[in-house]
Amino acid sequence: QVQLAESGGRLVQAGGSLRLSCAASGRTFSTYNVAWFRQATGQERGFVALISTSGIRTYYVDSVKGRFTISRDNAKNTVYLQMNSLKPEDTALYYCAARMGTLLRTKGDDYATWGQGTQVTVSS
Repeated sequence: QVQLAESGGRLVQAGGSLRLSCAASGRTFSTYNVAWFRQATGQERGFVALISTSGIRTYYVDSVKGRFTISRDNAKNTVYLQMNSLKPEDTALYYCAARMGTLLRTKGDDYATWGQGTQVTVSS
């Protein structure tokens, strides 16, 4: 089973960009689909984006389409979330999560492996 560690979160002004990284341990990372979720203070955790094992298939929540891009480098055991045109409503703790299998899932309960999260704060 892989272990995940997020990084890259920080304070940024509205309109700015950030790239989050999700680094995984373990040799089987390429067999895991990976997703990003986020949780703002006082709100439920929500799906942001996911990427298939090969990186060919991606899926985004509507609110980030055209602004965020998920990608992966299996040689580096890392998944990225490039976030552009950030808005204050993107402020949240961002988590990456991984699951094995061919089906792509957007519900957090379907993911068994999680990182500790990285804080993204967007100021207006």
